[in-house]
Amino acid sequence: MRRLLLVLILISWQTLAGAEESIAVVTSAGSRLDKLSLDTVKLIFKRKSMVDAYGGRWVPVNLPAAHPLRRLFSLTVFDALPEEMEEYWNERYFQGINPPEVLSSEEAVLRFVAATPGAVGYGRAAQVDARVKILLLVQSAGDLGEPP
Repeated sequence: MRRLLLVLILISWQTLAGAEESIAVVTSAGSRLDKLSLDTVKLIFKRKSMVDAYGGRWVPVNLPAAHPLRRLFSLTVFDALPEEMEEYWNERYFQGINPPEVLSSEEAVLRFVAATPGAVGYGRAAQVDARVKILLLVQSAGDLGEPP
């Protein structure tokens, strides 16, 4: 069942962005950070790492759970679909930790990240512009590249 979902998501992703498209994990253009590892991205988006190396607060943001890019990001980074992470977030909620904020579109993510110190989000690499800085490129589920 999970493989079927992955195939459907990948087909949706290819339709949305083209087979060669990458997911860019981004922060504001003015950030002192230059790159993040996949492990750090996991910690940030699971709200297990709350501050960066300079003491600034991480502000991770997601797309809606049904968005094809969010589903692909979740499968690639966490090896789980957003709905499969509900139990994790229920446990974290009772520890006083909320999941990342959800923004309605890739453009909303880019605008928020560009204007918010410590914000980290993601979008299609082809949509990224000078407002943000790429910290990690996710090529496909499990296939990563360094920022340009």
